[in-house]
Amino acid sequence: MSDRLRVGIVGVGSIGKNHARIYSELPGVEFSAILDTNPETASLVANQYGVKAVSTLAEFALLVDAATVATPTPYHYEVARLLVTEGKHLLIEKPITEAPDHAQELVRLAKEHGVVLQVGHVERFNPVLSALEKILTKVGFIEVHRLSPYPFRSLDIGVVLDLMIHDLEVVLHLVRSPVKSVDAVGIAVLSKGEDIANARIRFENGCVANITASRISPEKMRKIRIFQQTAYVSLDYQNQTGEIYRLVDGAITRSPVEIEKDEPLKRELQSFVECSRRGGQPVVSGSEAAAALELAIEITERIKQGP
Repeated sequence: MSDRLRVGIVGVGSIGKNHARIYSELPGVEFSAILDTNPETASLVANQYGVKAVSTLAEFALLVDAATVATPTPYHYEVARLLVTEGKHLLIEKPITEAPDHAQELVRLAKEHGVVLQVGHVERFNPVLSALEKILTKVGFIEVHRLSPYPFRSLDIGVVLDLMIHDLEVVLHLVRSPVKSVDAVGIAVLSKGEDIANARIRFENGCVANITASRISPEKMRKIRIFQQTAYVSLDYQNQTGEIYRLVDGAITRSPVEIEKDEPLKRELQSFVECSRRGGQPVVSGSEAAAALELAIEITERIKQGP
């Protein structure tokens, strides 16, 4: 492998185009190839960044050392399996696959072929989360809201697998305890799958997480609130701001959380490139993404079952 890491993107829709923008700007990276089922889109992006648009995965694999897989979710497994067996490092957009057994197979194949398998749970790269991890002790209760207007994309999956899965992965990372029970409700409004959902997750260590996701909200909101002994932390992923409330000498004090603002996606791709170069452990591994997927699927099944 040369000093410059050759990277490419499979799927240059709304998400893939953002990856293209950042790859084109990262130092030490040679943005070399794209593959998309829409020839016009592929040509447009290829011309914009001076990369080659190819028509087959086999040709794509010859031109890259590492790649983003940003296709619709039903194609993640098929595309990733071929590229991993060709020895390519992968960043797969979330959810990792449709089925947990496919996710576990990709984890196994990545280990077998000695490649990095990272999954695009981008919130783990939000500076808000880095700030939160520095002040966590024992988490007792977590409240999360993730609301957005109707996206007119990712409609092959419901809001749990589209949006809530970000927060499920973060919560699993923060709590680090087996799930004891799950209650969930949700309804479809404009889509075949649920557009608004709420899940209450109880963990074996006593922590409870209450998570709400909606893609039919008139406004955007991405907030997490953490309650632990002697402190309450309120953080805004979207604005990258936060406050911490503490009990000091019988009075409640409020102070801002120090957050160094940055673009989470840029941090995510920088980390992926560095892991691919050095063979390091990604921040969000295939195994962690698979655990979030399993929990998301359990929640969607509870929603289907109804009250």
